[in-house]
This record gives sequence, structure tokens and C-alpha cells, in this order.
Amino acid sequence: MQKHLRILAFSALTAAIAAPVVAQDDTALTADTVIATVNGEDIKLGHMIAARATLGERYNQMPAEQLWNGIVEQLIQQTALAQGIESLSAGEAMALENQERSLKAAKAIEIGLEQAVTEEDIQAAYDAEFGNLDPEEEFNASHILVATEEEAIAVKEAIDGGANFAATAREKSTGPSGPNGGELGWFSTGMMVPSFEAATIALEVGEVSDPVETQFGWHVITLNDTRQKNIPTLEEAREGIEARLAQDAALGIIQNAAAGAAIEVTPFENADERFDLINRFDLLE
Repeated sequence: MQKHLRILAFSALTAAIAAPVVAQDDTALTADTVIATVNGEDIKLGHMIAARATLGERYNQMPAEQLWNGIVEQLIQQTALAQGIESLSAGEAMALENQERSLKAAKAIEIGLEQAVTEEDIQAAYDAEFGNLDPEEEFNASHILVATEEEAIAVKEAIDGGANFAATAREKSTGPSGPNGGELGWFSTGMMVPSFEAATIALEVGEVSDPVETQFGWHVITLNDTRQKNIPTLEEAREGIEARLAQDAALGIIQNAAAGAAIEVTPFENADERFDLINRFDLLE
């Protein structure tokens, strides 16, 4: 059924057959302003706007007149077709009830969130997450990875003797960063294995470490640079904070609504039989 509706919408908007135009006073327009009638049934401006809201971004590039005419024609076609249906099947009627229930539930959450997430809440969440943080130090390092301690000692001696670190990494390193001169980019504490991290932190910029063992093999490390990772401002963190607060608030709204409702769940003599009932599509015919 959805496929048929998409085809109808697409054909209407691409054909964009112009409907008769009736002069309107723009200052008197409301959602109830009648745009067209089909066998006495009104199509209102509100219907037009609601239909427009469901269209994808690609329709933003469509000329305004073509878009208007297309939506008018779509609603005219749908109305004429709908008038030929006297009743819906049980499944179709219940699907409409589910859609209405879902729309109202979303509206209830939307209304609740308007008051649940305030600017004070956002500021408090920002202060709790970032207020007591000190700028975090980040490190930029390169390494040469080899299989044995003997190989690592030889690499260290070559570097100390004047060999270029990046060139040696490209030649000797077995790690994935080898072809890139051993560069690992920027990282902060907790991102590397402990022994590698400790050796890196102990270095001065430009210094080369003694061989360091990890589960991956033996490393010779050089510290390229350090920097302070900036703490995000409130505006930089706002979007993420608002999303988390809204998610938590929405969950609370849902739980409160259910907790305040008088709920009765129908018991079954054979409790397990209910699990198969949702597959009884024949009941909706």
C-alpha cells in the first residue's frame, strides 16, 4: 500500500497539473482556508502545509508554482480516490488508529520537552561535565616496531648515530604506521597501552626512547610534540548536552505517563499462547 501512495505522490508532484485558482485575501488566510473542494469535501490550506511538510529536501529546488499545483493535484486525486472507499478493513482501520496514537504520543513528548530542558539545565549539565576539568595534555609521537629486543637496540643505536627516524621507520618498522614514517598522530592518556604511554610521557620533545616492550613487540619511540586539548565552550558542547537531556527527559515523560495511567493487561489461561497471536494476520482481514 505504501508503494502505491508514493507513486501517487510522485506522479502528482511531477505532473503538477494546475487546478482552478480562486482569489484569496492573504490577510484572512488561516489553516481552515479552503483551497479546493471535491464533491463538496474541502481541501484546506492546512492540508496543503501538512502535505508539504512530509516532502523530502529535493522538493526545495522545485519552482514554487509547480510545487503548489502539484500538492493541490495530489490532494484532489487522493480525495477523489478516498471518496470511493466506503469502509476500511479491520487491519487498515487499526493501522490508522496506531498512526494517530503515535502522532499524539510524539506530540505529548514534544510538549513535555518544551518545559523539561531549560537553559539552566543545560548550564548545570555543562558545569558538571566540564566545569572542574583541567586542559588535557595530548601527545604526538612516532614509533618503530620490531619483533625482538635485539632489533630494537640496533634501531635505537642507528637513530642515536644520526639515522633519520622516519626513514628508518619506513625501512624497519613492522607496524601499520611504518610506511608513514611511524607517525601515530595525536593521542591523550588512556589511548595507548600503559608501557607505551608511560615511555612517551617521560620523553622530552625530540627525544628518542630506549626499547619498550608491549604485547605487539618492541618499540623505539620519539615524541614529536605536545599540546593542551581545549575544553569545549558551552556553545560547542550545547548540541550534545541538549540531546542527552532531551533523551533523559523524554524517558521520564514516558514513564510518568504510564505510571499515572490505569492499566489492565488481559490475562491468558495459557500465557505462552499470546506470543503467537501477533502473527495471526488473518484476524485483520
